[in-house]
Amino acid sequence: MEKRSIWAWIVAILCFIILMIVTPSIPQSQDYHNFADHRVFLGIPNMLNVVSNFPFLVIGIIGLILCYRGNYFQLSLEGELLGWTCFFIGVAAVAFGSSYYHLKPNDSRLVWDRLPMTIAFTSIIAIFVIERIDEKKGKASIIPLVMAGVVSILYWRFFDDLRPYALVQFLPCIAIPLMAILMPPMYTHSTYWLWAAGFYLLAKLEEAEDKTIYSWTHHVVSGHTLKHLAAAMVPVFLTLMLAKRSIAPERQSLLKTWKISWTNYKDSRVDVKSSNYSQIDVSIAE
Repeated sequence: MEKRSIWAWIVAILCFIILMIVTPSIPQSQDYHNFADHRVFLGIPNMLNVVSNFPFLVIGIIGLILCYRGNYFQLSLEGELLGWTCFFIGVAAVAFGSSYYHLKPNDSRLVWDRLPMTIAFTSIIAIFVIERIDEKKGKASIIPLVMAGVVSILYWRFFDDLRPYALVQFLPCIAIPLMAILMPPMYTHSTYWLWAAGFYLLAKLEEAEDKTIYSWTHHVVSGHTLKHLAAAMVPVFLTLMLAKRSIAPERQSLLKTWKISWTNYKDSRVDVKSSNYSQIDVSIAE
């Protein structure tokens, strides 16, 4: 089993090296800093993009408190407490890093915006490994994954190349929903992972359509401000999941659960139709 893990890491590293060789570098576009909403309120520049980060602080603090409040979240697996602690610290830090960046958007401040988000992303991957693959390997991967995220930020800053950071950011977007659907969970309420992924996707769409949404809303709110609010729903749903979940009585993937539900639904439709036909036959006979 250990040999398989070593070979998996070797293959992953080789794939990353090949990707870095065959793909061109991706520099940070300076147009990224040109957001639609530049309005100043109460002397605060870009105010809505600044204050819309406040929900991250609230949910990050709530999550940290509940992590250590008499094991309220029932973190029973090895390494879970460390993983979720890193996640909620990253979430809370987003409020400060993103607000600092949006006061005066530029590359040097963008580091402090992306760093806490990267900590949250990488922690989530480790948590998923703990829950669905192997507890010890997941726990051992927390610090290396977080460090890999930090290195991806430093690489971008010093070499103006976003490829490693893009991999760290978007890999969880693909891997986590797939793992949530295909792998049997340790706990109940796995669908909350998909809700969280859906809100993150919504946030990215709103970010991409920043100026368009600002125009659609007649300059009331920009897409980037809405992006912050949608992204804040990700830790909200994960916190709700932690509060509601319990040990699953039967470890069954969401895909299998959906197949069973669909089969039961089709069978019930067949039974209803058969019952209706029987009633019609009786009426004709009479």
